[in-house]
Amino acid sequence: MTAKRILFILASIVASAISLALVLRAVPVSDVINSLRSADPAFLLIALLFATLALLTRGIRWWLLLDRRISVVESFHMVNVMFLGNQLPFRLGEVARGILATRRGVPLVVSGASIVVERLIDLLVVVLVIAFAVSQLPSVPADITEKAALFGALALVGFLILLAFAHAPDAAHGLLNAILKAAPPLKRLPLRTMLEHLLDGLRPLTYLRTLANTAIWTALAWGTAMAAFYFSHLALGIEVDYQISVTLGIALTALSIAFPVSVAALGPFELAILATGQLVGMSDADALALGFLLHGINVFCYAVWGTIGLVALGASPAMAFASKAPARNQA
Repeated sequence: MTAKRILFILASIVASAISLALVLRAVPVSDVINSLRSADPAFLLIALLFATLALLTRGIRWWLLLDRRISVVESFHMVNVMFLGNQLPFRLGEVARGILATRRGVPLVVSGASIVVERLIDLLVVVLVIAFAVSQLPSVPADITEKAALFGALALVGFLILLAFAHAPDAAHGLLNAILKAAPPLKRLPLRTMLEHLLDGLRPLTYLRTLANTAIWTALAWGTAMAAFYFSHLALGIEVDYQISVTLGIALTALSIAFPVSVAALGPFELAILATGQLVGMSDADALALGFLLHGINVFCYAVWGTIGLVALGASPAMAFASKAPARNQA
């Protein structure tokens, strides 16, 4: 292991430790533990069910983005392995998904482009959900609400423009050529290759049926994740404005998970829920209990279904979570 990798792992541990210290400094740990012990098992099981359904719907969506190059079951297992690997430093889950896809005959550039598009879709959802949640907060000034709505609209328009470019790639390359002509230093970057890969990933969405199915499964993926969040509230007996708490919380935790320097997002995830709780009038103790409970549900599902995925795909952790993909099938 190189010195850079060791430093990154240490930085991840330190980041998680500092984040946990921040969330626990104002709340006695005993209060959080007592709240977790009182969780309703029935609602807890329902939350686990919806967390699993969230994984299944994401697997189906990636199958669509891959243009059905693999089976739905294989896509489901690979997505689960991805979430399991992303609990480790370096977020090796994305690499694992690409490696596993190449073993099923999918070129690495194709799986990589589909993953980029998947992330763009989720980013768009996060922006739209935050814009909606902010508009529902009674204490937020009108100008902030308007700016959030404008930002959400711009994100949607930007994604639609990308889809238009995927339908007419010559126009996209023409625009890039004009940009490179106006700014010659940018020619040093592999922008043409990056653009081609992005357009390749977006190409399945240029078909109306695939676009509609992707939109439906994206809505189901986020809807089931929100349902798991909602039933986590009920499991702890927390009474707040569920609409705002769930939408804002799910968006902020999505951003916290994207933060690469942490161990299983431990710390940043709880900070996101704590911030949400403070905005919706939840006590800090309830917010932290909710954060740890939901985080535990997610990690439990990733561990169980990710391990099942490795076994079903006949892959060892050492192979799946290698630092780079095999050389074959990369083009």
